[in-house]
Parts: sequence; C-alpha cells; structure tokens
Amino acid sequence: MANIASKRIKREFKEIMKSEEVAGGAIRLQLVNDNWTELKGEIAGPSDTPYEGGTFVLEIKVPETYPFNPPKIRFVTKIWHPNVSSVTGAICLDILKDQWAAALTLRTVLLSLQALLSAAEPNDPQDAVVAKQFRENPHLFNLTARHWTNVYAGGPNAIWEFNQKVQRLLDMGIDEHQARVALSTYDWELERATEQLFS
Repeated sequence: MANIASKRIKREFKEIMKSEEVAGGAIRLQLVNDNWTELKGEIAGPSDTPYEGGTFVLEIKVPETYPFNPPKIRFVTKIWHPNVSSVTGAICLDILKDQWAAALTLRTVLLSLQALLSAAEPNDPQDAVVAKQFRENPHLFNLTARHWTNVYAGGPNAIWEFNQKVQRLLDMGIDEHQARVALSTYDWELERATEQLFS
C-alpha cells in the first residue's frame, strides 16, 4: 500500500481512538487482519430514529490513493434505509463519491453515515423501494426500519406482528431474509409478498 495512505490511516486511527465518539460508544473502528487497507467500522443507531439501539457494522476498504480518493464503504449489517441498498449494503452519500475532499477523515465519514441514519435523502436514493415507502408511508417505513434494526442490528424493538408474518413464510419454506425483504417491499401484506415469492 502506498506510504502516504498507510501513514494517514495510522494517524486517523489514533485520533478516532481518542475521540469522544468512541468513548461514548457512537462509533468504533478496527483493523481487519492487521491490514491498514481493510477496516471494520461500527456506528450506533442515533436516538429518536428507527435505528436507535442498533449497532451497524461497515466494511471499509481504503485505496492506495487515499486521502485523494474516498474509501469504499458498505453496510455489512442489513438496514432498511433509502440511501443504503437493502440487498448489497451499498451507500449513496455524496462525500463517498464526487464530494470527497482530502481533508475528510474516516471519523468524519463515520459521523456522516451516522447523520445519514438521522436524515435520509429519499430524493437521491440507493434503494428505490425503500425510498418510495419512506415518502408514501412514513409510519410503515419507521416500523419496518425498526424491525430490521431489531433483527439484524440487535435493536430493542421486536415487532411481534412482523415476526409472525415472516414465520408464516418460513413455514412455507421461504428463506428468512427473502421473506423479510418481500414483506418489507410489499408493505407487510402477506398475500402480495407470497404471490411475488411464488410467481
């Protein structure tokens, strides 16, 4: 790896370890295989959002051209959010693309991702299905996002009715995540989700 990049990452890593956000449990950063190009990030779901109480794991790959090019980041933890693909974890955030600046750091990126969980941008979505639900049925979107946070990110709010519907599809031999995606996509209408899965 280019020397500039690894030196910079080492410095940032130290800064993050001393930050108040790490002390307060809001963000975490770890090396993967003692390798400065591969990191694992964690952000805590912000309070007063459907992600509250959840811990979201991020895969961070740092290019040799860092800090002149942004790190490649995706959500490993599945999440229901307009700006994150519910399938791949890909993120739509301007600072990870054309608005990147060499002055930005991994700490600012992690905090920006945490802020994105508080303030979605449904008009610039990564996941059109989620964005549509966010705009057209905010109450159901909140419930669905809370449900995903509970199931995938260790969040506190189990939604009994949703768990029951997932179980109904499991009983029909459907994979659990596929069942959850179909139900979430079709606004938790069991008939429509079942039709789509078996069509």
